[in-house]
Amino acid sequence: MRADFLHARPGRLSLLLVTEIPEHLLKRSQARRGAAGESAGDAAGSTAVATQAAAPAVAAPKAPAVPAGPAPAKPDSPVVAAYKARKKIPVWAMLTLSIFPVWAFLYVLALRPEPATAVGPLGAGVPLYSNCAGCHGAEGGGGVGYAFADGAVIASYPHIEDQLRWVKLGSDAYKSAGVDIPGDPNREGGPHITGASGVMPGWPSLTDAELLAVVCHVRYDLGGGDEESEEFALWCADDSPIYVALESGEATFDNVHEQFEGVIEIGSMPLPGTSADAAG
Repeated sequence: MRADFLHARPGRLSLLLVTEIPEHLLKRSQARRGAAGESAGDAAGSTAVATQAAAPAVAAPKAPAVPAGPAPAKPDSPVVAAYKARKKIPVWAMLTLSIFPVWAFLYVLALRPEPATAVGPLGAGVPLYSNCAGCHGAEGGGGVGYAFADGAVIASYPHIEDQLRWVKLGSDAYKSAGVDIPGDPNREGGPHITGASGVMPGWPSLTDAELLAVVCHVRYDLGGGDEESEEFALWCADDSPIYVALESGEATFDNVHEQFEGVIEIGSMPLPGTSADAAG
């Protein structure tokens, strides 16, 4: 150790002591400081690694799934390939062909003749006959009551007036009046006797024009009467003057014989029937 007088102030002496450090101690001290620094660096590195290891791992985002492409189409069989290659029918042609059956039906229907529609007393008598069909048959073939077909009704009542009276009054009125034969007494095969074939109900609820209409239907549509006869023209034709008079109320069964020549009295009471050769 040495002492150097560095400064001298009045009244005081400053002494600076300088100590010399041996060279080998200085190097040892520097080596120790270097080793300590490396240890601190290693510790800091270990701490950083541990911190990174402790931190939760962040999952990497998944790539979007790419859909697999369609499977390659199976090749068509020869039959299918031929069908696809065949020339298709145009849409307008298909539409035309689809409505062809309807058009053909309408065309054939248009060619059919219109059925004749009966007018006058024959036309009016068809629906009224439903009251009679239960006993005499839908076609007049008979049943509980007498048959009308094949001229049978004309044979029983050669004059329409006798049949009109019978239909209006019925069998009970004839039996009460003691009239046994309402029709032709000389009928071939024997006359029809009142009540012999069940009860014939009267139809006073029908008008005189309606009674004529149903009797015309029975005599000419079902019974096969002669439509060229004078009786048909006078009583049952489309332009029958008696039917028009009865329908309008200008005539009744009580006075029709007074208004038309050759007509037998009908009246409102039972009367014996007339033969084929009797005249009005």
